Amino acid sequence: MFANIIKNVTRFIDLSSEEEKFFTDLLSCQTFPKKTVLLREGEICQFEGYIHKGCVRVYYLDDNGFEVTILFAIEDWWISDIASFQDQKASHLYIETIEDSEIFMLNPQTKEKLLQEIPKFERVFRMLVQRNLVTLQNRLVNTISKSASDRYLEFVKVYPTIPQRVAQYYIASYLGVSKEFVSTIRKRLASK
Repeated sequence: MFANIIKNVTRFIDLSSEEEKFFTDLLSCQTFPKKTVLLREGEICQFEGYIHKGCVRVYYLDDNGFEVTILFAIEDWWISDIASFQDQKASHLYIETIEDSEIFMLNPQTKEKLLQEIPKFERVFRMLVQRNLVTLQNRLVNTISKSASDRYLEFVKVYPTIPQRVAQYYIASYLGVSKEFVSTIRKRLASK
């Protein structure tokens, strides 16, 4: 059950069998049906979660009340509102399952217990934050410097399985284009 998350973590650190057990004993394994909102704007994020199964998106509501997707996360990815979780302050984001999902979660207390007992986990979480920052920086550069068509092609390159798993309007909200544009470009690419 925990093989994938252990593999994910041991890319960054080595764990003894006792450390693996300590870690997995702290995890709360939760299942969520499709369309479950895990975090709402104004709430304080109480989890850092590893997606064992499923697909999740992070979004916010713009000034006109439209959903703007900022991130998709699938199996073997971590999900949270890092700022809200770390500072225990109200979130500006929503986190919602797009598919039925199984997520291994740490709350602030279990994460702190993990870091106190096995300090080398600091490296794991530092690496996750750094990778998240790189992803967001690349997204920002693409949004500013590339055409909508190029942004879609980059999206498909980075997230090859997402277009088959999520509705076009989610992809459109991620790219900042209309769902009609996404439909048109997908048809154009399919005909090539």
